[in-house]
Amino acid sequence: MQIIRYGDKDFEARLAEAWAASSLWDPAIEERTRSILDAVRTRGDAAVLELTEKFDGARLQAAELAVTAAERMTASLQADDDLRQAVREVLKNVAAFARRSRRKDWQMRNAHGAVVGEKFDPFQRVGIYIPGGKAPLISTALMTIPLAKAAGCPEIVVCTPCDREGRIHPGLLYAACVAGATEIYRVGGAQAIAAMAYGTSTIRPVQKIFGPGNAYVVTAKRLLVGVVSIDLLPGPSEVLVLADDTADPKLAAADLLAQAEHGSGHERIWLVTTSVRVLRSVERELRKQVQRLDRRAAMETVLERNAWLILVRDLAQAVQITNRLAPEHCEVMTRQPAHLARDIRTAGAIFLGRWSPTVLGDYVAGPSHTLPTGGAGRSFAGLTVDQFQRRTSVVMYDRISLRRALPTVRQMAQREGLLAHARSAELRLE
Repeated sequence: MQIIRYGDKDFEARLAEAWAASSLWDPAIEERTRSILDAVRTRGDAAVLELTEKFDGARLQAAELAVTAAERMTASLQADDDLRQAVREVLKNVAAFARRSRRKDWQMRNAHGAVVGEKFDPFQRVGIYIPGGKAPLISTALMTIPLAKAAGCPEIVVCTPCDREGRIHPGLLYAACVAGATEIYRVGGAQAIAAMAYGTSTIRPVQKIFGPGNAYVVTAKRLLVGVVSIDLLPGPSEVLVLADDTADPKLAAADLLAQAEHGSGHERIWLVTTSVRVLRSVERELRKQVQRLDRRAAMETVLERNAWLILVRDLAQAVQITNRLAPEHCEVMTRQPAHLARDIRTAGAIFLGRWSPTVLGDYVAGPSHTLPTGGAGRSFAGLTVDQFQRRTSVVMYDRISLRRALPTVRQMAQREGLLAHARSAELRLE
């Protein structure tokens, strides 16, 4: 763990280390990802199958990439009552939140009296990546697919890794089916992103790709912008706890470790606090609690590499640092969390008070847990249903409104030296 105090002479330099570029911008990862993308682009299914064997250990034929109807049925039959109930509850909250935030068509009259507006159509074919390596992220299926369904996307393509026998975790498969996936492929990693972007003989290309993943998956998405549209850059998990002297160190430490648990070693955790006592207590709690947790080795890697405990002068400085870090998850454990949160403008999601741990956003609250990481929150928001809708502007003039617009059209065309522009409007009134 790295400890930084505002009174230190090298405070600013140490802070720069705390928000140094994440694994999303690692040049070595980018180089390896490019080679994967090039292989899939040039060799299609053959490259996908080779990479699946290399990274997942599964030897498959092209005909085996797609999940069959029989496999879907088996996954449904294997789902126990507890899983079914949990999936229903999550879907209820996620779908309700998505329906509330859908964009709707609208119209108005402009200064000329013409009708202008926007219409929102669902993307016709979307791709969703669901991580399934070290942990089968059932929750991600429920935090992505229902948004596509709520938006009205007719084709919802899911890619997720398989095990050495070519199997997808049955709980994840059940959740994906119930949520509304129309196609599911047992392909993971950057090769899955490439297959959905470029298309292969087996997997037809999509218009837009959604979902979180490891550093290779997110780098692949970033490199393919232009070939395909993407949602955001949701990479290895991050959490920042912003705390004053009222915060409970046990809860803060537990929440930090929960996000370090994912296991890639690239996760990042920060405590930003105004209290020396809280900082010291959180440090002790981290060391103590990690000893009792199943994924101890992975979490200790994060504690060693990417854990920062930052003592600040006051809450204003705490907010300034938080906005600069742009964390994926931000927990506010202060006297007036809602008041303080008004000034936090770059976090992927904000969790207010002691009763709102990040895990609620991960699993059940309703907003999608697919959020920007690696500082991308400064310019990207988290996943919302409107990202599955394609916006189109609509313009409709009549003779009267065109006549009103014509003088300005002429003026603009003359200034730009594009007289054919003006002529195209003038002809209609001759």
